[in-house]
Amino acid sequence: MASKAAHKRLTKEYLAMQKSAPPFVWASPDEKNILNWHYILRGPPDSPYHGGEYYGLLTFPSDYPFKPPGIKMFTPSGRFQPDKKICTSMSDYHPGTWNPAWSVATILTGLLSFMLSDEITTGSITTTDLDKKMFAKKSHEFNRANKKFRELFPDFSEEAMKDLPNMGEVPKSQETKDAVASAETSTSVSPAVAPQDTTASTKVPVPQPGAGTVIARGAEHAPVPGGAI
Repeated sequence: MASKAAHKRLTKEYLAMQKSAPPFVWASPDEKNILNWHYILRGPPDSPYHGGEYYGLLTFPSDYPFKPPGIKMFTPSGRFQPDKKICTSMSDYHPGTWNPAWSVATILTGLLSFMLSDEITTGSITTTDLDKKMFAKKSHEFNRANKKFRELFPDFSEEAMKDLPNMGEVPKSQETKDAVASAETSTSVSPAVAPQDTTASTKVPVPQPGAGTVIARGAEHAPVPGGAI
């Protein structure tokens, strides 16, 4: 049973996930036990997991957030052994490296980052990129055959794979900032030069236009831990 602190914290994290999920990540607690969180990861573009859908489980201790969760992935991926606990710096294999400030979003973002690496750990396997691509193609059908997956994620259990709420899109406001910053960096204003009139005895100076200044601020991104130790 979850402690009051764990229940309060996980409820807060559920609301945060619903409001703003990390890229390629989705998760939801079990209705009967808030300590069990079921998640979906999607393979990012430019990776052998592209087009893949990976279902797994986070099992939190009753005294979370003071201790880390256990992590499993059920969908065959070519990266982790299905239904085996995965050792990372944010899992219960290493309570000494756990940071109570880390959240469900932090853990799953770190797991996805670790999945994209070639680092070997307990619960991992070694396969070729071709194998990983093959598993990615079969992943959605594998998940749909899982009764628990269908019960927990009915919206993602249709025949056609559905995108998660955040598939790595850049917010419109950030796109605008980036466009302004790019234009300011690449565009320079040169003063106009008046053509010389060789027949005139008097030269009239041409006024020079001034250049405006645009200031754009970029977003800062903090690295996310998640490797094996």
